[in-house]
Amino acid sequence: MAGTLLLPEAEHAIPPSTTDQIDSALDELESRRKDWVALGVPERIALIDACVAGVMAEAEAWAETDRQIKGIAPDSPLRGESWISGPAPTVYNLQLFKHTLEQILETGRPQPPAFRTHTNGQTVVDVFPTTVWEKLVFQGFTHEVRLLPGVSIEDAQARMARVYRGEKDDGGVSLVLGAGNVSSIAPTDALHKLFVDDRVVILKMNPVNERIGPHLEKAFAPLIIDGYLRIVYGGGTEGAYLCQHALVSDVHITGSDKTHDAIVFGGGKEGAKRKKDNNPVLDKPMTSELGNVTPIIVVPGPWTTGDTNFQGDNIASMLVQNAGFNCVAGRVIVTHRAWSGRTSLVNAVRDSLRRAEPRAPYYPGAVDRWQQYIDAHPEAETFGPTGPEKVPFTLIADVDPDAADEMALTTEAFCGVFSEVGLEAPTSIPEYLAKAVSFVNEKVWGQLSATIIVHPKSLKDPEVARAVEQAIDELKYGNIAVNHWAAVPFGMMQATWGSHPGNTPDNIGSGIGIVHNSFMLNDVEKGVLRGPFKPPLKPYWFHTNRQLHRVGPRVFRYMATENPRELPTLTALSLMA
Repeated sequence: MAGTLLLPEAEHAIPPSTTDQIDSALDELESRRKDWVALGVPERIALIDACVAGVMAEAEAWAETDRQIKGIAPDSPLRGESWISGPAPTVYNLQLFKHTLEQILETGRPQPPAFRTHTNGQTVVDVFPTTVWEKLVFQGFTHEVRLLPGVSIEDAQARMARVYRGEKDDGGVSLVLGAGNVSSIAPTDALHKLFVDDRVVILKMNPVNERIGPHLEKAFAPLIIDGYLRIVYGGGTEGAYLCQHALVSDVHITGSDKTHDAIVFGGGKEGAKRKKDNNPVLDKPMTSELGNVTPIIVVPGPWTTGDTNFQGDNIASMLVQNAGFNCVAGRVIVTHRAWSGRTSLVNAVRDSLRRAEPRAPYYPGAVDRWQQYIDAHPEAETFGPTGPEKVPFTLIADVDPDAADEMALTTEAFCGVFSEVGLEAPTSIPEYLAKAVSFVNEKVWGQLSATIIVHPKSLKDPEVARAVEQAIDELKYGNIAVNHWAAVPFGMMQATWGSHPGNTPDNIGSGIGIVHNSFMLNDVEKGVLRGPFKPPLKPYWFHTNRQLHRVGPRVFRYMATENPRELPTLTALSLMA
């Protein structure tokens, strides 16, 4: 069955909120929704400043709780992952919304670096880099947001930040069903609802990481005290009660397509029939981000041994980070079957997985999901300890691209499993790329994110360069990354994050709608990240970054304070990694 395999509910570390507590929280939010809509930009900026201070005060305890949830050893460099994926992007999101609101005060609208017109006529908005630190630490990286065909630059400028430009309503109470895997998702989803959609928010924590909730309550106390945010706890029962509550105006979920369908259509045979008939039980707007079988398209080129080894670490890190419990973890390596470098690259990935620190399978059901892949592919290679309650990193090489219902292509494992598939194609790189794009668009499940890896010498050939640009144009994914993990735009809060448009409630795929989006753009088709084939500083997301435990807190401090004095140490640590 296509989509994400079943994710069972975790045991609760915090007692679920009672219906009385949920009702009380919603009553308070309902009483304040119009006040939030009426709140001026200077007052919103003041609230952001107060929340930045709150996150700074709570960040160390927050990161430590996240480390414990994920079972990372206290002396492991990987403990820095809890900073990079939790407090750091959250405080960055706050600061970027503050800058946008300051721009609105000064000029009347957000001020991204540039608007331009693509060769195909689409409007493109350059959103990254915007600061000296981004240019220094992310040397050579850029990010652009492409708008839907037919949206002009004038249209784009007129439609951005609508709620700050006269398009007000009476507001509403948004329900955010928080993700359990990455601790910044729930708060940044809530911030998008507050500052972009102009809604007060009730946030239900996911049972997997609900222990983060008390840290968020302290960090976002200014929003909670003023009645604009409430945090509640529980699982499916509480989520269903919230979704159907009369005071909830709309819903946003980061999770699985199976959870989405259960909410929208109900469970069991009746729910399946309702889905088939497109007859939902939830009659209110719902946005979502629901996962992906993330492809990594490798373009043949003149790779050296050093290039191959670097890209082996790059690709392996797309799986290893967060133990593979990412909706955008690398899942399918797509190669040209006749490329002389194919075997060397797959061997480099194997070698990198052998060196990866074993990870705890902290997400519920991970062992059972892993076993389904092992049963379907007994030839799968494992890297790391095996045995009861273990999920070693696993590679299924040389998957048949023409196999019907191949689970490695159609089903998101949501654990440390990925595959490799070689495509038969002409020796012409443009023809291979065209086939690879058709393959991932048509046979690989999801529309969230994809990666293309291409050597700079290959791009010197005008035909290859044109073919890469055509591939970017034609890939039906909400985020495309050139040379890097497709999750990087998630951490760039200027970027938009969400599925490629076109999904419907009864065929939800990777979801509907976008979040983050600090420039408050509308009519988004996709984002495109470009980065160096081998950047000068080792990326934070590489599992081989041995300074991550020191880099993580430094990145957070810079993002929280924007103090340039942090940059020399941060750069030095990155050079040592």
